[in-house]
Parts: sequence; C-alpha cells; structure tokens
Amino acid sequence: MNIKIQSAKDKNFFSDLKNNLEFDSSGNNEVQKITKSIVSDIKRQGDKALIKLTGQLDHLEVNSVSQLEVSKARLEKAFESIPEKTKKDLTLAAERINNYHLKQKGESWSYEDDDGSSYGQKITPIDSVGLYVPGGKAAYPSSVLMNAIPAKIAGVKNLIMVVPTPAGEQNELVFAAAMIAGVDRVFTIGGAQAIASLAYGTETIPKVDKIVGPGNAYVAEAKRLVFGTVGIDMIAGPSEITIICDGKTNPDWVAMDLFSQAEHDELSQSILISIDNQFLKNVQESINRLIKDMPRKKIITTSLENRGLFILAKDLSEAAKISNFIAPEHLELSVENPNLLLEEISHAGAIFMGKNTCEAVGDYCAGPNHVLPTSGTARFSSPLGVYDFQKRSSLINLSAKTAHSLGGVASNLAMGEGLFAHAESAKYRINKKNE
Repeated sequence: MNIKIQSAKDKNFFSDLKNNLEFDSSGNNEVQKITKSIVSDIKRQGDKALIKLTGQLDHLEVNSVSQLEVSKARLEKAFESIPEKTKKDLTLAAERINNYHLKQKGESWSYEDDDGSSYGQKITPIDSVGLYVPGGKAAYPSSVLMNAIPAKIAGVKNLIMVVPTPAGEQNELVFAAAMIAGVDRVFTIGGAQAIASLAYGTETIPKVDKIVGPGNAYVAEAKRLVFGTVGIDMIAGPSEITIICDGKTNPDWVAMDLFSQAEHDELSQSILISIDNQFLKNVQESINRLIKDMPRKKIITTSLENRGLFILAKDLSEAAKISNFIAPEHLELSVENPNLLLEEISHAGAIFMGKNTCEAVGDYCAGPNHVLPTSGTARFSSPLGVYDFQKRSSLINLSAKTAHSLGGVASNLAMGEGLFAHAESAKYRINKKNE
C-alpha cells in the first residue's frame, strides 16, 4: 500500500499539507439539485409528498405517514430482544455518556449591582429537537445515545427521532438505543425528505426547532437548506484522525487506529505524525500485514492511498504545530507524557491521551460525545453537548437610579448613531414628567 510521506523540512510543507487536507466534492451539484426538489416537495405537499418519496426512495409503501411511527411498545420489545451482553453493554455506554454530559448542564445566573439593578442569564432547553439516525443494514445505536442523551439532560421535552428502514428493514439495536435514551417519538423515514419534514412539519410529523445527527450527502445538503428555519448541529465532512506518536507505541496499535477511521468511507483521512522515521516504516509494515484481514479492506486501502498521510516532524512541538494546522476531528497523543504535549494543542474535536487510549473507545462508551467538528472546523467549533440543546436569554432589571444614569449615556450614543427614537426612549426614563 502506498501512503504519502511528507517531511516538515520540505520547502512547501504547509502548502502541500493544505492540498492534501482538501477533498474532492465533485458531484455536489447533482446532490444539491435533487435535495432542493425533495425539500420543496415536502414543504408544499407535506404527508402526501412524504408517502410518495418513502415509496420511491426507501421502497416502503404505506397509505398514511402514521403507519411509519414506531410505538413505545415496539421500542421496548427491541430492547428485550437483543442479546443480554449487548443489552448490558448498551446500557453501560448510556450510563457513561449520561454521567459525562451531566457536568455540561448550564444553570441560570444573576448578580446585583450597588444601585439595586440586576443582570443575568436565563438558560432554557430547546422545546423540540429532531434526531436523524442512519438506518437499514447500517446500525448506529451509538449515534442515538450520543445525540439523544445530551438533549434529554438539557431538558428537551419533544425529541423526535427519524430513521430510514429501506424495504421495511428495521434495526433492533437502534430501536433499543432509542428506548434507553428516552426518545419521545420515532418515525421510520429517512433521507432529505425526513430532514424537510422535521424542519417544516407535515400533517403528521411535528415541526422541530433544531435538527441533529449524521447522514449521507443528501441529508447533509438538506440540513444546509433548512438552516435558518431550524437550527442544526453541523454539516459534517468525512471522518478524520491524526495521531502524534513518539515512536514508543506498538506500531500494530497505531496501524489499527488509522484503519478505524479509514474504514468509514473512501474520503476519510488518517494522518500519522511522528518524530521517528523508522517508526513510520514500522507502521507501514504493520499496515501491509494487517490490511489482509480487514473486512472493509477495499475502503481502507482507497482511503489510505488517496488521503492518508505520514508526516515526519523534528520534535513533538513541531508535531503539535502541524496538528493545530490540521485541526483534526480526532487527535491521539500517543506519547509518554500526553499532558505536557496537551498544553501545545489548541485545535481538535476530541483528544485521546496516551498510548492506551484509542479513538474507537471514544466512539462508543468512554463518555464524551463522538459528534465532532470536521474539515478543520475544530478551529472554531466544539463537540456536540448539552449546551447545544439549551438557549441563553439575557436578563436586565434596572432600578430607577440606574435607569436615570444610564439613560443619559444611551441617549447620547443613540443620537450619535442617528437613532432619535432610541434616544428619546432612554430619555423618557430621565424626564420625570413622562412618568
């Protein structure tokens, strides 16, 4: 397998790295065109369009959208039907995710000044949230837990999950996870039509205030189109991992960690940065040996050959600088003293500390969220959390004394901006004859 190798010593290193980080998004025009048509149909025709599109795209024929709702009893049956070991593991994962996210819950606050005025912030949950979960043969119960649990901790009262069931193929694990996480309603719809139904509402599907969850290119484009009508979590790009290694980790471990993201799809990007050139060669040998036994060998190979990258850095500080330039979704600090290196890391979605901490555990059961910023957006974005399901309202309660003193200030500044009514509004609190 041929994986690109770069040295930080190279003259055009960062410009070449920038080119390697970019991915081909050709074909988006067709996706945009189709998605726009689907979203428009749902907005205009509601249930009628949803029934038609579910038949055409998911090969699931129904007479009414109400037939696509999954009952609470069905969710409970799914939970009871899965193997006991899986049931325990899914429950343990949910508990760990719950415990971690409980610490994120924001609380309202206020303070009072010497003049008797008070200021603060009121934190309230979003009323209604839609959760998209990929379905069919793919099983992503972890996505259910990672999205639903923070929403419920935030206090979301109406959590509506949508999941496609192509040709009626339902996934018991996904349903079981919905039951564990406390999802309120579940509909077996998918694709751009599901996103549009949640954004605009139909006769049967409730309109929500925000939509979260991963999906294919059509789902991502639909989220982009409805943003503004509803909030969204993010537009996620291909999965990414960057590993910084000092050369003292088992190369087989590192190779498998690179595989863990490469197997998502051909556009996934796996990057290894090391200060030891021989270690890069050792990992390459591990990759060539271990790839033979991978069920998703073809996808991994395409991903690593097209977008994989080995980088040789002079020291760990330079490795950190390179990682900050990448701003990866997942960053493994596979070094002897990860806490020391952590001080130099400023851009990463999730950071996995030390050689014993693999990214895959974080995907499922460590506790922190696996919904993370991609494509360099970790420079300004954060993992999904309880805060994504809460709103903040500013509170201002002025005493008569403060209204009088600040009224003059506000009036003067408003006149400077040419806003006469603003100025007069502030002055009315000063002029006693207007009381």
